[in-house]
Amino acid sequence: MPTAEAVMPPNTIALFSGHMIDAPDRKTPRFPQHQEPHADAAITNVLSRIGVIPGDLAICGGACGGDLLFAEACLARNMRLEIYIPFEEPTFLANSVDFAGGNWHDRYHAVTSKATLHIMPEDLGPLPAGENAYERNNQWMLEKAARFGDEKIAFISLWNGEGGDGPGGARHFIDEARRRTTRIYWLDTTKLWD
Repeated sequence: MPTAEAVMPPNTIALFSGHMIDAPDRKTPRFPQHQEPHADAAITNVLSRIGVIPGDLAICGGACGGDLLFAEACLARNMRLEIYIPFEEPTFLANSVDFAGGNWHDRYHAVTSKATLHIMPEDLGPLPAGENAYERNNQWMLEKAARFGDEKIAFISLWNGEGGDGPGGARHFIDEARRRTTRIYWLDTTKLWD
């Protein structure tokens, strides 16, 4: 029996990277919790501009903030959703979801219950020596997005334009995405938060 993708490949693959909600003790705000409505509206608007339709594919991580807002917006459009996380779920939830408090834990599970969840150590094996898990996860998502052709990728980044807190952040992902597609949609948080 052929898969749904074999019968009806997506017209567009929306690939996302974006900031997590700030930890309560973050010294320099990057994505304060109260800015969630602005980020949500920007993601909704860019998906409309791109022209995604039901059955198109959305690919993202599963972190609180940008990833989950994007996932929710794509599911609301009846897109297929694939989520890629760099660690086993308990570790990922502790590092990238639960620290923010609120209802992010429940939102993560609501989204992943309707998505195909890919867990890097299970799918790709242990992290090779000298590699960064976040950079590897970015590359993995990009390769999965490109399986239907680079020309179908629309890369969306909710980002302040600065370097991240460590390797494998939004800057790394946007640089890698530019090697595959010219369809880059940068949602500049320094302007969204004004």
